[in-house]
Amino acid sequence: MRRAWLVLLAFLVVVAGLSAAMSVTIAETRHTVVKKLKFTWVSASDGTASGATTFSYDGKIENLTTVPAAAGSAPTDNYDLTLTDADGVDVLAGGGANRDTANTEQVVASSLGVVAGSVLTLNVSNAGDTKGGVVYVYIR
Repeated sequence: MRRAWLVLLAFLVVVAGLSAAMSVTIAETRHTVVKKLKFTWVSASDGTASGATTFSYDGKIENLTTVPAAAGSAPTDNYDLTLTDADGVDVLAGGGANRDTANTEQVVASSLGVVAGSVLTLNVSNAGDTKGGVVYVYIR
């Protein structure tokens, strides 16, 4: 059922912004000690994308992994992302800046922040027109 809602939400985001073509689909795994968020994104013509989680989260951000799309759909080199809480604070503590266009990259816990009872919003910028990738965030 949750998957159906996510698909519907993704469809509505795409339909609402057809001229922009921006979309973010979010898969949230919450039944384990470590929570896993998977953001699959495609940027709008202005190089941005954003989407918010359904649930609130608490804990230390343990890992950030970014996976750019394949060559023709890969984002512009040094694209940026933030993961902001309800107060607009980047819980990645700047760890999402200057992501690579071709390589999977990881940022470890010592360079990341925390979240306290908040919905999280992924914000992608400088990615190029209709480019994409996947962002994984692990929270303990």
